[in-house]
Amino acid sequence: MPATPSTMLALGTPAADFHLTDVVTGETVSLKDYHGAKALLVAFVSPRCPFVKHIQQELGQIARDYADQGVHIAAISSTDVETHPEDSLENLKIWAQEQDYSFSVLIDEDQSVAKAYQAACTPDFFLFDNGHKLVYRGQLDDSRPKSDIPVTGKDLRGALDSVLSGHPVSEEQRASIGCNIKWKPGNEPSYFSAPAPALAGV
Repeated sequence: MPATPSTMLALGTPAADFHLTDVVTGETVSLKDYHGAKALLVAFVSPRCPFVKHIQQELGQIARDYADQGVHIAAISSTDVETHPEDSLENLKIWAQEQDYSFSVLIDEDQSVAKAYQAACTPDFFLFDNGHKLVYRGQLDDSRPKSDIPVTGKDLRGALDSVLSGHPVSEEQRASIGCNIKWKPGNEPSYFSAPAPALAGV
């Protein structure tokens, strides 16, 4: 299947602020709500995307495994819901509840937050330290849909472990691969490139 890589935003970039609706609670969530977190993972997702479906259970497991260590997660959907109503607020709520996620699933209706983070694909992961500086952006692990590689979350877990232990995160990071974000007509950002050809193991 065609796949789009992450843009690999520059390490050290500060987390962009946001004010988005939590699809389950209806409350507005912003970056300041994560003040005090030892690590913040911002993940761009789409429950319709096979790459997200492939890792959705592991994402929930990571949240549970690191919850008592001060790791917070914000999952954001920036899909154009007019062309892809499967990612509507109502359907995102159903998905979040089915997955029993312990973190907020947020909807970025005008796609401004995806642009601020230079998100390109789903899933796209951005890990920030306690100063909200970017220390990791890249894949969850080497597994892909239809591959024989198990989903372990080893790349992201390794980055989380480094942050929590106070050690620098290795800068050798592999881009996340997934479905391209479905932009509203005329809203496609300049940093976004056309979907790459299918990669081996995808």
